Amino acid sequence: MEKIVLASGSPRRKELLARTGLKFSVVVSDGEEKTDLTDPAEMVEKLSFDKAMAVAGKLLQESEPCLIIGADTVVAFEGKILGKPVDEKDALDTLSRLQGKAHQVYTGVTLLVKKKDTWKPHTFSEKTDVQFYPVSKEELMEYISTGEPMDKAGSYGIQGKFGIYVKGICGDYNNVVGLPVGRLVYELKKIGITI
Repeated sequence: MEKIVLASGSPRRKELLARTGLKFSVVVSDGEEKTDLTDPAEMVEKLSFDKAMAVAGKLLQESEPCLIIGADTVVAFEGKILGKPVDEKDALDTLSRLQGKAHQVYTGVTLLVKKKDTWKPHTFSEKTDVQFYPVSKEELMEYISTGEPMDKAGSYGIQGKFGIYVKGICGDYNNVVGLPVGRLVYELKKIGITI
């Protein structure tokens, strides 16, 4: 593949994708992240597709073969999707609900391949179960005061300070960070792209 583009401004996704050895550039999708879907897997698949297509619109003049990688991550708990917190109280409410219990992290990925003026999407999602130890309100407040949870789905980053409260995960750790790179490489091979 002559040109690979990551359609995400997430530094975590950029770092994870770089670990694969792929050479890529970043073009941030400026599309709105909106959908009426309520199923977490369907939602992240749709949003990853929308992000990839928004970037494809910016690359209309590309003539060589091109791959765009779009991704979106959500946290779900008891059937409800938990987005990024709107404020510190929202972060506290979310983390209070999650502590001592298991929840799911879903990441949708769209591989958008351009060959001869045609974009062909290949979309999938990955789910990882995460469980926290019980955490006191004081510990939650201390974590929230760092500002770390404010831009993260589910109000925490497993790779950050809140990682000390993780009791266990079932599935891909990188998926919780924001990009299931093992599955990504597997899916790339399925569509004929080797790294």
